[in-house]
Amino acid sequence: MSEQQTTIAATENDGAKKAPATFRAILGEKIGMTQIFHPKDQNFYDVTVVKAGPCPILRVKTVESKDGYNAVQLGFGQGREKSCSKAELGQFKKAGVPAMRYVREIRVCDTKGLEAGQTVVVDGAFKPGDYVDVQGICKGKGFAGVMKRHNFKGLPASHGASDKQRSPGSLASRRSLGRVMPGQRMAGHLGNTKISTMKIEVVSIDPEKNLIYLAGAVPGPRGGLVTIFETVKPKKFRTEIVKSAIKKDKMGNIIKAAAKPGAKK
Repeated sequence: MSEQQTTIAATENDGAKKAPATFRAILGEKIGMTQIFHPKDQNFYDVTVVKAGPCPILRVKTVESKDGYNAVQLGFGQGREKSCSKAELGQFKKAGVPAMRYVREIRVCDTKGLEAGQTVVVDGAFKPGDYVDVQGICKGKGFAGVMKRHNFKGLPASHGASDKQRSPGSLASRRSLGRVMPGQRMAGHLGNTKISTMKIEVVSIDPEKNLIYLAGAVPGPRGGLVTIFETVKPKKFRTEIVKSAIKKDKMGNIIKAAAKPGAKK
């Protein structure tokens, strides 16, 4: 085992250096999609499997410091030292971790209990039933026309229109300014942008393999980096719906249950 792998294993197994449970954000790698059976709901879920963490904390920024804001820098994945700058290598050495492939900064409201060298693991950050927001880079689709990129209807295919069915039409060359305005929807590069998917339910967690199963699809290709946060929506976790045992008819009258044979009155 190499020195870097030994350092990573020691960091993963060191329970005293885990980040506090109040910090609910983690980096991960999208593995793919599958289907699992939820025994509690008695239903199948289409889930996305993400290998989340472990993510060492490289640096903690605070309002009192020269940074002027609260943030936490996380690292994920084993990188190569020759691909890092001297400043990055110095930061990794100061945090006591090997070279990281990805480094991302996450804003937080409070940095209490957070310090460099701690490790964020999926088991401590999230649990089944939590709602999370997932952020990633969507698939790049190359150069695309206006119908595919902006859902244009297209021009008529009759009345002498020659090969104009997928054309964007006039770009307002005779307007008062006589030019194309900035932001005009036109053909261009489709995809390869940062996408956030809101309020995805955590279906299951595998702490031993650092896997988290998210309901539905998340942005990005297989092997892409995703960032998982606690959702910004008001509802943070799933609540079970308890159905009332009182039955009513169509008129709203309570239906009395028939007494069981041998039951005491």
